[in-house]
Amino acid sequence: MARVELDGIGKRYENGFEAVETFSMDIACGEFVVLVGPSGCGKSTTLRMVAGLESITTGELRIDGRRVNELPPKARDIAMVFQSYALYPHMTAYDNLAFALTLQKVPKAEIRTRVLKVAEQLDITALLDRKPKAMSGGQRQRIAIGRAIIRKPKVFLFDEPLSNLDARLRLQMRVELSRLHRSQGATSLYVTHDQVEAMTLADRIVLLSAGKVQQIGPPLELYDRPANRFVATFIGSPGMNLMAGTVQDGAVLVAGSRLPLPPGTEVQTGQAVEVGIRPEHLSLHRAAKDAETSDAAAASGAPARIPATVELVEPMGNESYVHLRGEAGALVVRTVGSHAPVATGDAVWLGVDAPRLHVFDAADQRRR
Repeated sequence: MARVELDGIGKRYENGFEAVETFSMDIACGEFVVLVGPSGCGKSTTLRMVAGLESITTGELRIDGRRVNELPPKARDIAMVFQSYALYPHMTAYDNLAFALTLQKVPKAEIRTRVLKVAEQLDITALLDRKPKAMSGGQRQRIAIGRAIIRKPKVFLFDEPLSNLDARLRLQMRVELSRLHRSQGATSLYVTHDQVEAMTLADRIVLLSAGKVQQIGPPLELYDRPANRFVATFIGSPGMNLMAGTVQDGAVLVAGSRLPLPPGTEVQTGQAVEVGIRPEHLSLHRAAKDAETSDAAAASGAPARIPATVELVEPMGNESYVHLRGEAGALVVRTVGSHAPVATGDAVWLGVDAPRLHVFDAADQRRR
């Protein structure tokens, strides 16, 4: 494993298009870092610059303290797992795993020992005599991962390796990758557009949009303290609810309701803001006796409440997503249990867990 330093790394093409705006990051030995963001955000370009498949326009890339900007991929001591598996179709699984070692002229006995060990780790021993066409997508991906592991590189690079798998296999492979990382302890850089993969796999997440880094940090830091509106809506499923409001006397006025400002919020009276709240931090109240005014609720220490109407209930088994609409706009509430306490068309009040509110400047979209 190795330390990877991205010192002002950036990519600009000859036509002037800036695929990745310069940013710096120090990836520690054994750390699992996930680059995540929507299509075209620059995450794969960043990975390809680390791999040596894309030239670096600005900045310096160091692996184990050594500058590698001009080094070809084979000289960087990295291993890459691709979205398309990239297996040799005419070779068996055993030969695919052994190929890189054969090129390195590793003795056959050692090759066999290492292949069998990796096959056992990935539970693919029974597949060693098969060719890729006789395997499922999940089995092919295991072979592709095994081919990277067997080389014992300094850095592992993963380019959306699970995107071609169905939902059940993705979940299974996420568990496998997490287990492998713990056992291998290798430095890993992983690209995905799936924020669930990012949240479950990463030690740290790098969230990009339009070539710019929006936030770098541990998964729960991005979830609990998003740096801006984009991070708030991208991280989390469903994303954070946002409501337009105006700061007024230490509170935010949203659709006629007064929501207390979280401690430490830096705003001014009259400032236009957007208030964010996670779906699990809203509660549903249907009975008339629960329809307290926001001022009375705030005075009594109870959550502020916002009126809305249920548009759709999505039962998910162990929880439900309740979609609502009101003067505050479209909102989603996550409820626990197999049956939601409301139905389509119900008029409700939403209880707001005020300390969990997030306030974003309406102009620059940054957290305040």
